[in-house]
Amino acid sequence: MNMNNPYQTTMHIHPVGTVSSPIKDLSLKAGESGLERQENDGEIRENHQRIKETVCDLVIAKEWQELLDGIEEFSHALVLYWPHLLDTDRRRIKKVHPMGRKDLPLTGIFATRSPARPNPILVSVVKIVEREKNILRVVGLEAVDGSPVLDIKPHVKSYDTLENPKLAPWMEQIQRELEGEDVK
Repeated sequence: MNMNNPYQTTMHIHPVGTVSSPIKDLSLKAGESGLERQENDGEIRENHQRIKETVCDLVIAKEWQELLDGIEEFSHALVLYWPHLLDTDRRRIKKVHPMGRKDLPLTGIFATRSPARPNPILVSVVKIVEREKNILRVVGLEAVDGSPVLDIKPHVKSYDTLENPKLAPWMEQIQRELEGEDVK
């Protein structure tokens, strides 16, 4: 660690595997002016539902296979992965309109789930379907095919779930829209 400037610390993260997914392209792309949507409102809702049902394989490197031992005893896991298709230049974006929607407020990256971030480590909660040797089959992962898997942790309700978390009003609106509720 650089004691004079802790923000210049060099870190090394190595993938433990890759995502094998039917998702081949990004629905949001980081452009010159922030996030750019690649689909319309109706497609976003359909895509959200499809992702909740998407089956993916986390193909763990054979040398790390035994790290999965016991994971099948859990119903859900947290998957940390790297958005490998994100242009390195886009990691300097500081504010975005969430989901590329200009009707939502310009918001700091750390207050969003945007993949365009200084360290683009993404996390998703997934349902575990099965494990076969070095492959963990999951449902609900919004990762593009080939995304590097950085880590997997079992989802534990007492650690990972909060009762009545506060959300920004724009996030509540997005959640209602994605779930198909009427928005006023």
